[in-house]
Amino acid sequence: MSIAESIQQDTKTAMKQRDKARLGALRMLGAALKNGQIEAGRPLEEAEEQTILRRQLKQREESAEAFRKAGREEQAASEAAEAEVVRAYLPQPLSQEELEAIVDEAIQETGAKGMRDMGKVMGKATQLSGGRAEGRELSALVKQRLQ
Repeated sequence: MSIAESIQQDTKTAMKQRDKARLGALRMLGAALKNGQIEAGRPLEEAEEQTILRRQLKQREESAEAFRKAGREEQAASEAAEAEVVRAYLPQPLSQEELEAIVDEAIQETGAKGMRDMGKVMGKATQLSGGRAEGRELSALVKQRLQ
């Protein structure tokens, strides 16, 4: 079952349970996936669906942070709750140890010597992580290892 199908089923369940907060988040996700499918002109692959969900997650996290800085805790809590709904459809993120192992393997495979090789290492590490690592964390770890 694809992520989009799973979201559709969960949307129906949320409607039946009258869970307005979850329902709103699920509808937003469904719309984002549908827009991605329309743009692609074909059904999305799982990796493409995950990319869209990661983008939605990042937007929710940034919005929650902006609301907190503006002193609007209620809206921040709403955005954070939506982020949790999105996170439930993404694969479990890698642990710090797994990230370190992937970065070390990427450095070894690319033969990287310094910061000049960061792009190569990031490409390889992203590929090895299988989309389960956040770019910021990966980038910081690669920088640390290459310096």
